[in-house]
Amino acid sequence: MTAVKQIIFDLGGVFLNINFQLSSQAFAQLGVTQFNDMFTQHYSNPLFELLETGKISEPDFYDAFRDATKVPLTDAQIKNAWNALLLDFPPERIEWLEKIAKQYKVYLFSNTNQIHYDYFIEQFAQQFNGKRFNDYFIKAYYSQDLGLRKPYSNAFEAILTEQSLNPAETLFIDDTIKNVEAAASLGMQTIHLAPPLTVLDLNL
Repeated sequence: MTAVKQIIFDLGGVFLNINFQLSSQAFAQLGVTQFNDMFTQHYSNPLFELLETGKISEPDFYDAFRDATKVPLTDAQIKNAWNALLLDFPPERIEWLEKIAKQYKVYLFSNTNQIHYDYFIEQFAQQFNGKRFNDYFIKAYYSQDLGLRKPYSNAFEAILTEQSLNPAETLFIDDTIKNVEAAASLGMQTIHLAPPLTVLDLNL
């Protein structure tokens, strides 16, 4: 097997604890019963794909969400329920990342959106005394900025090309199997970090 020179990490379920059920429950309490039909860890409907690829603005997303659900929620209600799935950054995982970054070139690639991004970046700074999460990586790629999302191959190819990375020398780590399979199909080495495994269990 070719030696790994760089690692591309996922975010949610890898460094950031998340619980999709919390958003589902928060929306259910607001009268939105079909949220799980719209978004889960493994599926995003067209509206959420637009949000995750930066092709719809935050105000337009709120309007479209109200139209789709037929529930007259405020922007703040939608934002708070949507952000409910975002939890904390376990400090020991960040310490682990600092050590790994001394051994490999490290990158991040996350399917996310501007609403979540603004929230977890602020949460990280509060939790870690003003440190910037993105500074831990050579470059952090977020789907809403890239305009592409996992598991589509063109998303991975855009990053590999921009950074001039050899797929065979690149390790991709994600907690969602279809993203791992997509990376593997492009010749990347992969690890499916399925719960209850964490990065602390990896032998790199």
